[in-house]
Amino acid sequence: MVESKGSSPEEGEQKTKKGAEGDATPPTPPHGPTTDKPTGKYLAALSFAALGIVYGDIGTSPLYAFKECFHGVHAVPASPSNILGVLSLIFWALVIVICIKYLGFILRADNRGEGGIIALMSLVVPSARTQGKKRTGLLLVIGLFGAALLYGDGMITPAISVLSAVEGLEIAAPAVHDFIIPITIAILMALFFFQKRGTAGIGKVFGPVTLIWFTTLSLLGIYQLVQTPSVLRSVNPQWAFSFFVENELRGFLVLGSVFLVVTGAEALYADIGHFGIRPIGLTWFGLVFPALLLNYFGQGALLLREPEAAVNPFYNMGPTWAQIPMIVIATSATVIASQAVISGSFSLTRQAVQLGYLPRLQVEHTSASRIGQIYVPAVNWGLAIACIGLVIGFGSSSRLAAAYGVAVTTDMVFTTILFAVFLRKKWRWGLPLVILTTVGFLIVDLSFWGANIVKVPDGGWFPLVVAGLVFIVMTTWYAGRRILNVRLSEGRLSNELFVSSVEKHPPIRVPGTAVFMDRTFDVTPHALLHNIKHNKVLHNQVLLLTIITEETPHVDADKRLQVTPLGHGLYRIVARFGFMEDPNVPEILQMIDHPDLAGVDLNPTQVSYFLGRETLIPAKKANLKGMAVWRENLFAWMSKNSTPATRYFRIPPNRVVEMGAQIEL
Repeated sequence: MVESKGSSPEEGEQKTKKGAEGDATPPTPPHGPTTDKPTGKYLAALSFAALGIVYGDIGTSPLYAFKECFHGVHAVPASPSNILGVLSLIFWALVIVICIKYLGFILRADNRGEGGIIALMSLVVPSARTQGKKRTGLLLVIGLFGAALLYGDGMITPAISVLSAVEGLEIAAPAVHDFIIPITIAILMALFFFQKRGTAGIGKVFGPVTLIWFTTLSLLGIYQLVQTPSVLRSVNPQWAFSFFVENELRGFLVLGSVFLVVTGAEALYADIGHFGIRPIGLTWFGLVFPALLLNYFGQGALLLREPEAAVNPFYNMGPTWAQIPMIVIATSATVIASQAVISGSFSLTRQAVQLGYLPRLQVEHTSASRIGQIYVPAVNWGLAIACIGLVIGFGSSSRLAAAYGVAVTTDMVFTTILFAVFLRKKWRWGLPLVILTTVGFLIVDLSFWGANIVKVPDGGWFPLVVAGLVFIVMTTWYAGRRILNVRLSEGRLSNELFVSSVEKHPPIRVPGTAVFMDRTFDVTPHALLHNIKHNKVLHNQVLLLTIITEETPHVDADKRLQVTPLGHGLYRIVARFGFMEDPNVPEILQMIDHPDLAGVDLNPTQVSYFLGRETLIPAKKANLKGMAVWRENLFAWMSKNSTPATRYFRIPPNRVVEMGAQIEL
């Protein structure tokens, strides 16, 4: 019922954020993002928590990334030159994409401490608006489609991660081959079932389990490296160039598998609001980066001696007695990686709802102390069905890998484009330097994208279809709310005219306080006009409440509320929230501090709340000012099935009066 001004589609100025992504259980300060520079024990605690949340996805890539280069759809023979060439590509991919692009540049483009593609878009779209609607529209499309792609990634990541871990059972006990799929499905079902209980409990073991995982990666790598230390020659980029020369097109297509080593890069950006750049960087350079390199080099060392181990090099790295413990540790690590992606999808959904790009959905808070711990049932079970369907449909991690990467590479390209605008508009870089930096990043991004786009016929279409459907939903809701806002504004009285009317023709005043919630703050709510028309009374104290979602993740307490007396017991109240915050109407009433309202009873259980409830009627045919008929029907269906305002804004349902109206789109 209540929408935003500068950041809502109703006012035509909404900007968005995802990302993403990783709202699980870091020690986030209770009232905002981590924007300071932590030191000492606090830095250590944040770094340890970041280990389990931020690096779960990228940390489990050794299970399948290196294998796919030599045993995947576009694999190359496991010859010594190819092994060294692939390792060289992996090393420089980690250096360029993670160390330089993300940790060196992208993570510093934060929106008041928050990251992710929607947070980045909300920074650059306002600046682009001054350059014209076409450019603004293009940036909105890039940001929204980039956010939509993350849902496709959120479906594939749990499926491929857990399945690749469970497939290790075939190495230890080949007879269990027929049980791989059922075991994977059982683990995924348990994972999604326990989402409603929150991640506070399991979150306590995220850091320790992930630490054990990265320690295991390091030890396995060292075990193989001491036997074949010559594999370290692959650090020389000459091996990468020679690889392309020798394998030509086939070598280029292997980049699609090499890219799997950096698929968790967006999580670094999405989670800076919970940890900050410093803990994320410290964890990367202090543990994760060395552990990944040791393990990838170790897998390469193994293949130099035993090329036939390419079927599953990770599980062949250790001694036979260690295979079962490795499977247990790997499965635990993949569950944690999946948890981070699922929590990120919840966070992305909440931000999109707050900014007006998705209808209100049921959001449950699973922790009283950490605002990032939420549960969105519709998203949870949608992801669960998709993940299980992917496991059954593809049947193996290798086939899933053929579909993995298309969405993430596209998202990285979009992030680079938005970052280029950010460099120009926010950091005020000169155009030549912006072009040089952007072109450098795009050469890498588009190379990976080109190698992955060939996966579309083999399953890469799936995340693109998912993203397309989500994009249609987002843009339909965005456009529909704008049109609805115009329809609702037609013929409405301004605040000044209404107060003047009350003064000239005083209605009957009744005791008590009434809160009328409205999308706008300059005209009188329909519910108020209908109340006077039909009930012919007006409460002694009337609060016209508008909730605005700003384009920043958090709003300072001193800027939260704006109270404007209109006269004759009427007050216009504007409450501002960030897109990472949840508005709570009863709490808003308790925040009000205005001398004229000092003696007014604002007890949420005594106040009457008046809400407008519109019944939307799609037009029978398209018109120039509206949408296509099928989109109008979609918008009407979403509006009808969205979470009621009473639940979304935490309004006591027994204190609500709804005033209905029929609106033709």
